[in-house]
Amino acid sequence: MKKILLFIALCGIVAGTALAEKADSNKPTEIFADEASFDDVKQIRTLKGNVILTRGTLVMKAGLAVLREDPEGYQFVVFTAAPGAVATFRQKRDGGDLWVEGQAERIEYDNKTEAVKLFSKAKLARLEGSRVTDEVEGPFISYDSRKEYFTVENTAAGGSTPGAGRVRMVIQPSNKPPTPATPGK
Repeated sequence: MKKILLFIALCGIVAGTALAEKADSNKPTEIFADEASFDDVKQIRTLKGNVILTRGTLVMKAGLAVLREDPEGYQFVVFTAAPGAVATFRQKRDGGDLWVEGQAERIEYDNKTEAVKLFSKAKLARLEGSRVTDEVEGPFISYDSRKEYFTVENTAAGGSTPGAGRVRMVIQPSNKPPTPATPGK
């Protein structure tokens, strides 16, 4: 447990988190795992077993997490699912009760670009409260949280190949009242 707390103190990870509510970037990061190791020379931290990372509204879970830090201090994190499971994340988006959540066998997060990539059995959903407003799934999903833009590809390598697979998207009705017709038009 002392190693885990030391790790939390050393990391300061995931500044400006993906899909972030802006306030999350000012929150401390808390990480729990069954075990952790550190290579300060290479700036690599490895967490194994029931890994749970929280920072503000961001919660990421996986069987394994490997964190690398570049010379500028930006972190790149790879979350890998435990056998037979998926890695997951959930985070509040700015404004109202808006959320985004995703899952895949592997999730990569780059806090410099605030991009999330989901590999293999990838799913991403945007929610208003508990109501799903959009959902996509496919072998690969890339999400740019700064632009609120995502792409879905039909191969787990992140490309599209004819006949390789299909992607799926579901867009729910908006539940907004209809706009009244303008008189005389």
